[in-house]
Amino acid sequence: MGRAAGRTAQRRAIVFDLDGTLIDSLPDIVASFQDAFDACGVRAPDEGAVRALIGRPLEEMYGTFSTDPAEVAALSAAYRRIYPRRFAERTRPFPGVPEVLAALRGRGWLLAVATTKRTEMATRLVAALGMEAQLDHVQGTDGFPHKPAPDVVQRALAVLGAEGAWMVGDTVSDLEAGRAAGLRTFGVTWGTQARARLAEADPDALEDDLDRLPAWVGHPDGAALG
Repeated sequence: MGRAAGRTAQRRAIVFDLDGTLIDSLPDIVASFQDAFDACGVRAPDEGAVRALIGRPLEEMYGTFSTDPAEVAALSAAYRRIYPRRFAERTRPFPGVPEVLAALRGRGWLLAVATTKRTEMATRLVAALGMEAQLDHVQGTDGFPHKPAPDVVQRALAVLGAEGAWMVGDTVSDLEAGRAAGLRTFGVTWGTQARARLAEADPDALEDDLDRLPAWVGHPDGAALG
């Protein structure tokens, strides 16, 4: 038998990581991260060392370069002062992202962001890039476990009142968080981690082009592509 009379089918959602997945934000993040060292009178690490840590919690990133908790706290506070002043100087959506999001929404998918950034900062960034209308919800990590824990994914879905279908991300932590939340996973190779590292996480899909996403996810009601 079908669904009980009067019961509305729950809408389905695709959840995206933000930095390194939908937007190329590394130049602003790395520069702000390094400037925090200068602000605290500490020698900054080189760009390559910073880029390798993108996607991890901020305090954990600074903890890689300092074992002094007070210094880590000062560096983190400096970053949180600096980054909001420059967060959209060079940050842009990756090519093709607006078009793919529009296509997915046109099929009826709900679209959410689940990011390690705090919600307030992530929401500001999405709005500054003109992407606000393309996303149904932006969820940051505010006082609960970071990915690979599934909390941020689950909270995004709870706000939407949606069933999660796919998690799209550029790091193993994204893929593990999506899987822990019961979603299929789509890894993208243009972010911060190498294809081989992502492949070890055994995503359902691993692609070099976001244009492939609509073909993988189909329609939210399960109908065949037409």
